[in-house]
Amino acid sequence: MRYKLLGRSGLRVSELALGTMTFGQDWGDWGAPHEESKRIFDKFTNAGGNFIDTANRYTEGTSERYVGEFIASDRDRFVLATKYTLFSREGDPNAAGNHRKNMMQSVEASLKRLKTDRIDLFWLHAWDFMTPVDEVMRGLDDLVRGGKILYIGISDTPAWVVSQANTMAELRGWSRFVALQIQYSLVERSVERELLPMARALDIAVTPWGALGSGVLSGKYNKGGSGRVGSESDVAPRKLEIAAAVGKLAEEIGATSSQVALSWLRQQPGVVIPIIGARTAAQIEDNLTCLGCTLTADQIAHLSAASAIDLGFPYDFLASNMVRELVTAKMDEKIDNHRAI
Repeated sequence: MRYKLLGRSGLRVSELALGTMTFGQDWGDWGAPHEESKRIFDKFTNAGGNFIDTANRYTEGTSERYVGEFIASDRDRFVLATKYTLFSREGDPNAAGNHRKNMMQSVEASLKRLKTDRIDLFWLHAWDFMTPVDEVMRGLDDLVRGGKILYIGISDTPAWVVSQANTMAELRGWSRFVALQIQYSLVERSVERELLPMARALDIAVTPWGALGSGVLSGKYNKGGSGRVGSESDVAPRKLEIAAAVGKLAEEIGATSSQVALSWLRQQPGVVIPIIGARTAAQIEDNLTCLGCTLTADQIAHLSAASAIDLGFPYDFLASNMVRELVTAKMDEKIDNHRAI
């Protein structure tokens, strides 16, 4: 396991993060019981992993309780990340959302479940389109100054909101978001339109969830699986085509489909730290083997071409020959642009 700087910070985190939404069976049998959760945790940490991701809502708080127990004997070794936004109590409008009241009560509740005095990385879990940006950023900065959290991150939020928030924070001397959690994989690349270019420009680390596309990229649906992803509709033919391309390359290089899909993701430009989760120790062990799989530039390009998306306006318009000639005085081919997307 190697380590990366978490965006515009000096914090060192492992190149993979352990997602713990499967810790606990409060949401059904797809979750892992206590003993198996501990085995998953041990497999990850024995491989050198120090970046642990949970949330206040995961398995009704069981995930946080398990994580708190597992890290207790060596708390300072781990980079502990949890989240707020999602409801802690149904029927109470102030028991959810991004506002200061929910922020503060969520921090206190998470600290108790985790049995720690601080959270290393505190995520805003999802943008609520209700709370003013300055209320969020000032509240988070107050928590940093109070020592209850050390760094802040943001998840599942439009790029324009993140850009506004970090610009405001920089101008006012508040803590900035150093990490961005988004859905990203070979079968979900829409974040390449706005979120990823923004993250690279602002030096924000990216921690993708859904790295295997809900299991599609493992190849199991191409091999006669159920054809369904959880309770979602049938797997789209386009996703199966991408999974087939991953499987073909995996066979050629003697790897598994999961190894190839995860390696493509972690070799993307910028600071990209995939979140890996599992229901069994065997699954996490298989995912960790991606650390020994390095794709060539040609292999990455092949998979990128097989899964390419239409960037749409304004990118396609700005990339047209006519516009390039107009904005570079017909000198585009002679200008070395290190900022090109």
